[in-house]
Amino acid sequence: MTSEAATQREAREQGPAGDPPVVPHSPLEDVLGVLIGTYVVSFGVAVLGGAGAVTGGTAGLSLLVAYVLDVPFGPVFALVNLPFFVLAWFRKGTSFTVRSAVSVALVSGFATLHDHLLTLPDLAPLYAVLTADLLIGIGLLIVFRHGSSLGGFNVVALLAQERFGWRAGYVQMGMDVVVVLAAFAVAAPLIVLVSALGALVLNQVLALNHRPGRYLGA
Repeated sequence: MTSEAATQREAREQGPAGDPPVVPHSPLEDVLGVLIGTYVVSFGVAVLGGAGAVTGGTAGLSLLVAYVLDVPFGPVFALVNLPFFVLAWFRKGTSFTVRSAVSVALVSGFATLHDHLLTLPDLAPLYAVLTADLLIGIGLLIVFRHGSSLGGFNVVALLAQERFGWRAGYVQMGMDVVVVLAAFAVAAPLIVLVSALGALVLNQVLALNHRPGRYLGA
């Protein structure tokens, strides 16, 4: 290959304005990324459940239902997300929908595992909620960056970001407010207020880190 041809090829790989080349994740990296991300999310949800707190999104909605009906979180989370997969199927395509369904199933499975194997100490509510929501935010970022989601509000937030340029974190924050406010019906006011602060922290993690064009290893 001549030096001129090599230069042209390098320019194509880098893209306009000399941007660094985009290096896609391999299939194995996507599998491992989704496994790690969903495990981190499920652990955060387990900590929230241990504190009797809630968060936003379908995870928070599922926790509310689980508290009211006294049933495990895992199956409820899977059922609550089913309607959102219809939206994902038509708007995001088969691949994204299947990945999201797998991610939701993994969170449900890991949550069931935590129910059987994890015994949490009596944690201070503020510490438990903030730690849990940080974990959930980090886990969601990992899942998003490997071409998946956890269904539900995540699908709506990602669609709004792609279609209108709105930040996914801020879109989800608005929907999460409704879920957290609903928690007043089943939880003590102090727990609800702490849960609201935790949901704010979670969505700030997403808003600060999940922006179009920021992450190149898609």
